[in-house]
Amino acid sequence: MDDSLSMVAHQFDDAAQQHDSSMLGMWVFLATEIMFFGGLFMGYTVYRTLHPAAFEAASRHLDVVLGACNTGVLLTSSLTMALAVRSAQLGERWRTVAFLIVTMLLGVGFLGIKGSEYYQKYVDHLVPGPAFSFPGSQSREIEMFFYLYFAMTGLHAIHMIAGIGVVAVMTILAGRGRFTAAYYTPLEVAGLYWHFVDIVWIFLFPLLYLVGHRT
Repeated sequence: MDDSLSMVAHQFDDAAQQHDSSMLGMWVFLATEIMFFGGLFMGYTVYRTLHPAAFEAASRHLDVVLGACNTGVLLTSSLTMALAVRSAQLGERWRTVAFLIVTMLLGVGFLGIKGSEYYQKYVDHLVPGPAFSFPGSQSREIEMFFYLYFAMTGLHAIHMIAGIGVVAVMTILAGRGRFTAAYYTPLEVAGLYWHFVDIVWIFLFPLLYLVGHRT
């Protein structure tokens, strides 16, 4: 019996229809996520246009090296996620598991680096709120930058945590042999979500970290 047929839910005619429906559903979900983050990017654009000098001054207090390291970590994780999907397509069960584990570890590494950045901002009194402290006349505008910084990177981190959870489930399923060369749709859908989270960071890094380092 075809493995792909045994995985077809009753509401679908065949494996191809189930695959197409799953992919369409994920793309629709990602479209809503784009609108969600798009509102944050729009808010950032408005405030940066109104207070360019303050945003540049605030950006210089972000650690570009750590931000660049996190960018490299996420780009590498996108590669390992793509390799996991490819391994599943080839029916290589344990290579799929290995690449998924590496992807999760890279995601955890990203969160660890981000957590160290957050701690440093706390130590430097750059967390918006009663304890926020920044010398100069643009303190309020700079605090707005950090409001946006924590909101945007914090929501991105939440999505990353969710992604790690999804990849963990995919790892368990892959280890149990649920994916074959004929059926790997859930893993492919999970890969789309992971790549989306990575792409969001590709936009966040230059907008937040590099605006204050123009030549």
